[in-house]
Amino acid sequence: MKKSPRKQVRTKGTAPTLSRSNVAEVKLLSSTAYKLIMDALFSGRIQTGAFVSQGELVELLGVPIQPLRDALRVLEAEGYATIHPRAGIEFVSANIELIRSTYQFRTIIECAAVRNYAEKAPIENIDALLADHLAFIDDIEKSGIGKNGLKRLYEIEMKFHGDLIRILANPLVESTERRLQNYTSLILTDRPETIPLILRTLREHIKVLEACRDRDVDLAATEMAAHLTLAMHRAMGL
Repeated sequence: MKKSPRKQVRTKGTAPTLSRSNVAEVKLLSSTAYKLIMDALFSGRIQTGAFVSQGELVELLGVPIQPLRDALRVLEAEGYATIHPRAGIEFVSANIELIRSTYQFRTIIECAAVRNYAEKAPIENIDALLADHLAFIDDIEKSGIGKNGLKRLYEIEMKFHGDLIRILANPLVESTERRLQNYTSLILTDRPETIPLILRTLREHIKVLEACRDRDVDLAATEMAAHLTLAMHRAMGL
């Protein structure tokens, strides 16, 4: 008995295989779209709490639709946006609940981090951070905030909080802290940075750093908790 010929599986077409260079290009475009969206949120071109269509985002940002969709999926996973199918994209709202949750989470992480920092950070690193803060305060008191004052404040903030987190040498904590810093930036987007507010923030940092320099672990954690509580109140307009 003859065996029947093996049936061939027919397909309407084969999906194209992307080359490595094409995959890298897609990833780059998606990463660029992600950065453009975050920059638009930080600058206020996209308002927190806004509800927009994909078409509006394409027009606003000048990116192709597919990289935009890839970026939006990442933003949704990170909690910055919610995708409503066939309706639009809703960006996170900087409301009281987000403020409370963000600063509560930061307090948990950064109070633990500052204890390690107070124990282990080289004194020369602490002294350098203190010197940056004191020099900035001196410049503000003499000449005001200046043209690059807000940029300088941002750099000092990132250095201060970043050094505390890096002392833990924990990539998971570092990635979480970066996300929390992004939430903080979104929360503060519409808040005017006045000289009194800036000076208050810098002086709170100094109290933390002085406790770290003295290797007073408990005081460093207490001052950090106080700083983040006051920062939360400022964000709430209290």
